[in-house]
Amino acid sequence: MKPRATVAAPLAAFTFALSLVSSGGFGADAPAQSCDVSLYPLSPPTARFTDNGDGTVADKESKLMWMRCAVGQTWVKGTCSGAAAALTWQGALDAAQVINKHGNFFFSDWRLPQLPELAGIAERQCKNPRINLSVFPGTPSAAFWTATSRPSTAVQDSAFVLGFGADGIKYVSKEETHDVRLVRTTP
Repeated sequence: MKPRATVAAPLAAFTFALSLVSSGGFGADAPAQSCDVSLYPLSPPTARFTDNGDGTVADKESKLMWMRCAVGQTWVKGTCSGAAAALTWQGALDAAQVINKHGNFFFSDWRLPQLPELAGIAERQCKNPRINLSVFPGTPSAAFWTATSRPSTAVQDSAFVLGFGADGIKYVSKEETHDVRLVRTTP
């Protein structure tokens, strides 16, 4: 895994680009991520995560285990390859059930994250995508489903998505399709 760039907090404002197209294995089609640390340090730092060596990471602060790849991508040689699967909200729940039923990723309690959990891995100082690509390589700058929903007055129920692009948090119909990253609570 390529180490994450670290920057001492200087007085002068500056922007630096993290180029992930290198021997880190991200490939030529990796997004060009830029991070602005002129006001705040990077968060969440790579050191907060333990690489389990199996396509998952453990967040030492939140006590959550995350799949490093979005549903639809495959963990190969230290990176996520392929395209993320855009699913409806029910499709995202079903994907978690299938993974749990077949014992993929060694556990049977994978689930959609709640909005605060998914927001906890967002890299607020970066864009394109707003996530730590050293921990979650190949993450698209797209909206990801959360388990946080509420009934609406419309015909369709709605749920929150968190965009790792410029969109931020939105409340959308559960019939829309968005990307999915699964999580589980560790003991």
